Amino acid sequence: MSTDAQNNLDPSPVSQVDFGYRTVALSQKQNLVNEVFDSVASSYDIMNDLMSVGVHRLWKEALLDWMAPRPNQILADLAGGTGDVSLKFLQRGGQFAHVIDINEQMLAAGQKRKVMNKYQDKLNWLAGDAQDIPLADNSVDRVTIAFGLRNVPDRMKALNQIVRILKPGGRFCCLEFSHVKNPLLSDVYDRWSFNVLPKLGLLVAGDVQSYHYLVESIRQFPSQAELCTMMADTGMAQIKVRSLSGGIAAIHSGWKLD
Repeated sequence: MSTDAQNNLDPSPVSQVDFGYRTVALSQKQNLVNEVFDSVASSYDIMNDLMSVGVHRLWKEALLDWMAPRPNQILADLAGGTGDVSLKFLQRGGQFAHVIDINEQMLAAGQKRKVMNKYQDKLNWLAGDAQDIPLADNSVDRVTIAFGLRNVPDRMKALNQIVRILKPGGRFCCLEFSHVKNPLLSDVYDRWSFNVLPKLGLLVAGDVQSYHYLVESIRQFPSQAELCTMMADTGMAQIKVRSLSGGIAAIHSGWKLD
């Protein structure tokens, strides 16, 4: 499907969206998100460690385990940030990776990582919006987005774009913070998120408000079942979900069959 045809079929009805616990105009959210990530770009990897108590590294390994990269596969890693997932994809045998992020400071931080030097010819660092992915139709074998979909203003538009760029037989995997169902774990997690994490954000990044937003954005993100439905609405098939760490995070997987 061409980009023009996709846009004609996917007019966005969204005018108001969540920004943490606030409701803002769709046109405002991206600028607000950009301000958050401009603020935390230099401490992004530390931020992920703080938000997950270091467990995000294991979650990303679980994502790659399930995706099982192959030597002939090309990846588009949306909200790719400092290139963590793309690097793991290449280390596990993937052919090439596009690291796509709307925040150029995040991309710049990733390109400065010494570990990336070995893979320079297999990486394309690309400033771009998940709602308008700067890649051709049917051009990649795998698409990932790790801890980024909740920050996209129009998530359905992004999911439709993902289907557009996937080749027939291609696969989408989303790793994202999710919803804890166990009441005891949920209480501990809430105390950590709302009481401890913002204080650590102040110490590490000198920024409390950005960390408040990041915590709130997790709570506002669709449930596992809701995200499965959203993926199905784009035409994805064989949709499955795996909970991680009691539902603190989850991996969603879906395929483009034709």
